[in-house]
Amino acid sequence: MQIKRLPDDFVVEEQVHLPGQHGPYAYYRVEKRNLSTLSVRDEMASLLKVTPSYLSFPAFKDRSVVAVQYTSVRKRAPERLEGRGFVAERIAWGSRALRPTDLVGNRYTLTLRDLDAQQAAAIAPLLQTLGEKGLPNYFDDQRFGSFSTHGFIGKAILMRDAERAVWLYLAGPMAGDRREIRNFKRLVRTHWGQWGFLLHQAPQPSNFRSVLTFLKDNPQDHRKALNLIHDRLLSIYLVAFQSWIWDRILGHYLTSLGYTDPTILITGLDFPLPPALPEELLEMQLSMPNLTVRYPDAVLPSVEAVLGEEGMTLEDFKARILRRVYLPKGERFIWFKPSEVVVGDVTPDVVFPERWAVPVSFTLAPRQYATLLVKAIAAHLGVHVRVR
Repeated sequence: MQIKRLPDDFVVEEQVHLPGQHGPYAYYRVEKRNLSTLSVRDEMASLLKVTPSYLSFPAFKDRSVVAVQYTSVRKRAPERLEGRGFVAERIAWGSRALRPTDLVGNRYTLTLRDLDAQQAAAIAPLLQTLGEKGLPNYFDDQRFGSFSTHGFIGKAILMRDAERAVWLYLAGPMAGDRREIRNFKRLVRTHWGQWGFLLHQAPQPSNFRSVLTFLKDNPQDHRKALNLIHDRLLSIYLVAFQSWIWDRILGHYLTSLGYTDPTILITGLDFPLPPALPEELLEMQLSMPNLTVRYPDAVLPSVEAVLGEEGMTLEDFKARILRRVYLPKGERFIWFKPSEVVVGDVTPDVVFPERWAVPVSFTLAPRQYATLLVKAIAAHLGVHVRVR
């Protein structure tokens, strides 16, 4: 099964609550293609002649999807902005900037491709069952763009290994790296310590340059070099590792309940995919790991097992070597159900001859992953999901 083969194969539209009817903030509906939300934000800021921080997006969306999003800016802004890969239409005025809490859901419209006739016919009942029964609420691969085959930079930070964290930042290939960045990191791995040379090779613009400039004059001060990385990136690195541990705790807990097959693959590791959960567990929430968290007795063995494999304890979940960035706290439901599920007609696949395609639509709450639902469908079909 394949997704995202054509540009319109993966479309997501935010569902937002726009606060108020009057005020100094312009609210825009933005449609983007082949651009990350950050790229759209930067280009809109340039057109509006403001700094990017003036624009507030409730959520970020991947470059590889067609997305309809909303943003706000405090400015007497024009009715329409258009740039390479996006169009923004002003739809209202309001009293404040948009916040993540204004996002109430996401509506997805996907095309599942490269199916045989039997698989295509099975999509509708499978998706209906998943809508009724639900599935585990894991964080999916998009959360782990900072994962490196050499480890999580977030873990190095929590373990107070500043030198390791700086190495991972400058030299560790991460899942979300662009080709230009991968090439530079390959150069860093072969010229580690040659800061003057690497400074001249670093991509422009990039935060690498400020870190390398400092290391050129202070080659042993890795902790200060680490704190020169943008706070937003450091926060992303910490939350990615925190989310990975949350996934692993949930996966271990579900396995301890006897759920072992089928599984879904997340960042190279198999996680159990129970067909259903007992009623008393459907509303269960699991805390994100942090210094002060208290887990219920039933989950503690899983917490201890996962942290033991990492060589950590909950005492480590405080970013002691960072000056301004902290781990967030909070709980996350362990189970979710897609709503408003619609499955379209099976049609011949225009991309893969003699194969079939099925359009599907559904709505998810914020911080739930459509790709996880696709993986669940594939797991029940006994096939793998390919992206493009």
